[in-house]
Amino acid sequence: MFENLSERLERSFKILKGEGKITEINVAETVKDIRKALLDADVSYKVAKDFTNRVKDKAIGANVLTAVKPQQMMIKIMHDELAEFMGSTAQDINVKGNPGVVLVAGLNGSGKTTFSAKLALYLKSKRGMKVMLAACDTFRPAAIEQLKVLGESIQVPVYTEEGEKDPVKIAKDSIAKAKAEGYSVVIIDTAGRLAVDQELMDEISALHKAVQPTETLFVVDAMTGQDAVETAKAFNDRLDFDGVVLTKMDGDTRGGAALSIKAVVGKPIKFVSSGEKLEALDVFHPERIADRILGMGDVVSLVEKAQEQFDEKEARELKKKLAKDQFTLWDFYNQIQQVKKMGNIKDLAGMLPGVGKALKDVDIPDDAFKATEAIILSMTPYEREHPEVINGSRRKRIADGSGTSLPEVNKLLKQFEGTRKMMKGAVTGTLMQQMKGFRR
Repeated sequence: MFENLSERLERSFKILKGEGKITEINVAETVKDIRKALLDADVSYKVAKDFTNRVKDKAIGANVLTAVKPQQMMIKIMHDELAEFMGSTAQDINVKGNPGVVLVAGLNGSGKTTFSAKLALYLKSKRGMKVMLAACDTFRPAAIEQLKVLGESIQVPVYTEEGEKDPVKIAKDSIAKAKAEGYSVVIIDTAGRLAVDQELMDEISALHKAVQPTETLFVVDAMTGQDAVETAKAFNDRLDFDGVVLTKMDGDTRGGAALSIKAVVGKPIKFVSSGEKLEALDVFHPERIADRILGMGDVVSLVEKAQEQFDEKEARELKKKLAKDQFTLWDFYNQIQQVKKMGNIKDLAGMLPGVGKALKDVDIPDDAFKATEAIILSMTPYEREHPEVINGSRRKRIADGSGTSLPEVNKLLKQFEGTRKMMKGAVTGTLMQQMKGFRR
């Protein structure tokens, strides 16, 4: 996301490159180009103008230190303004209650049902909560079945009432059942509706009034740009929702919705969702998004994702293995599984400063590790533990069994050996440094 905007802003900042100081003239030129970049990103003219006016005022009034170049100062001002523009800090959702009730609303096709399941998994796995999903979309024929399938895949129960058409009754009954059975939170998936459909808008208003949710989330497709902002405003007038969820962020390179919603609607973006994987849900951190827009990466989120997947005890054991040169192909395979759980490889790489731009036109498929996994799984347990025994005939058998080629098997084994030596060297070097420090 934000690739086009990042590129445009980078070009805008080049106006100040080589300038000795910030002046009204070069700031005005830079700000004008920034405004064009925002408009290209599908930010409304009024929002873009208000934003760039604030940037201009701060830039002209900035006390530029001799050690800081004008270009660097403008990037710092832009970063701070972008973060504030999008809400400054991450906003939590309110799931307190007996049970807490989250009402999920939005347009047709915005991704409400998938988001409901993602939120259920998030609350269950990261908050340790006992979650129930309630199927209150009585209009879309496949909606209830879809939620059941998703709920089953994450082992979260889905409350349904066969033949019942009144979403208010289903929602109330699901809350009563959740309370009786000790559930922490109920997530209510509602039918998609258009803001211009008065009957359906009346229905969601009645549902909201009847269940009095602790949290109301408006789900919007980020790819709809300015339309998303106008729709959010229409829904907010009826529901006074607590926060926004942006879905399909993997398909949007403009990012106008993310930049405009907080400014226009006055409600925070709480989550961003990308892809169909149910783990692909992230808390919206304005400062980190500002980092990514300005090409600074998002190392904090990358580290958090890694910490969620990597067990501390396993990490210590792996370090011991590396130091003793006992790192095996099976260990290598297990590390790949941990990395895959963190998310899309290209998205992860994009969190590293400067890497996102370098990978812009590089296609990294989700199954990038498929051949490597197949090769390792085609080996015998002994071969995985002792790769040195894999001779020519064994390599041919492995290639045939994995559906790959002999050169691919040879390449993997060579890469593995190089990786093992490099990792062992890094760990040994660290241990030596620690020992030197201890002797002192």
